[in-house]
Amino acid sequence: MLQIKALRHSYDEKAMISYPDWNVEKGNHAIILGNSGCGKTTLLHLIGGLMPPKEGSLEVAGENLSKMGNASLDRFRGEHIGIVFQKPHLVRSLTVRENLTLSQYLGQRKINKKRTDEVLEKLGIKELANRKVHQISQGQAQRVSIARAVINSPKLLLADEPTASLDDENCKKVIDLLKSQAEETGATLIVATHDHRVKSEFKNQLAL
Repeated sequence: MLQIKALRHSYDEKAMISYPDWNVEKGNHAIILGNSGCGKTTLLHLIGGLMPPKEGSLEVAGENLSKMGNASLDRFRGEHIGIVFQKPHLVRSLTVRENLTLSQYLGQRKINKKRTDEVLEKLGIKELANRKVHQISQGQAQRVSIARAVINSPKLLLADEPTASLDDENCKKVIDLLKSQAEETGATLIVATHDHRVKSEFKNQLAL
C-alpha cells in the first residue's frame, strides 16, 4: 500500500527533512511517532498527496506520487485517500450531511444518501445529520471529520494527531473508532502522533 524510498522534503530549500525508507502493507495499521517539529505532519501530507516531495520515491496503492503534478495528486487523493486532520476543517455553513455529500462530490463519487446515513449511524452521530457544524460539539465534529474521511471508502486512511487533546478514555475510543472504520472499508490506517499512549496499538511503527 505504501512504499517510501530516499524521501526528502523542504519548504524553503534550506532545512531538508530526510525520511527513513518505510513499507506499510495493504490493510495494515501503522503509526508515525515523533516530537513536535520532527516532520510527522509533513510526511502525512506527502503520503496524502497534499503536496509532492522534493526528492525520492513515494508510492501509494501502486501509484508513484513523486511523479504526479498537483492536479493529478488532487484527483488521486479524492478517489483513494481519506484524511482526518488535527482540526476538523468542516464547512461551517453546511450541515453535517452536506459536508459528507460535498466529500462525495469532490471525490467524483455518486451522491449516496444511504451510504451517508450508514456512516453517520456507525459513528453514532446520525441524529446530527441536519445540524450545522457550528451547532455541534468539538467531540462530535471530530466524529464528523472521521465520517468525511471514510465516506468514499478510501484505500488509505490517514489521521494527524487525533488524540492530542483527549483524556485517556477518549483517546482509546478514538483509536478504536479509526481502526474499526478502516477495517469496515478495507482501508490501510496510518496515524501520525507524538502521543505515546497509542504506541502499543500499532505493530508497524516509524519513529522520526
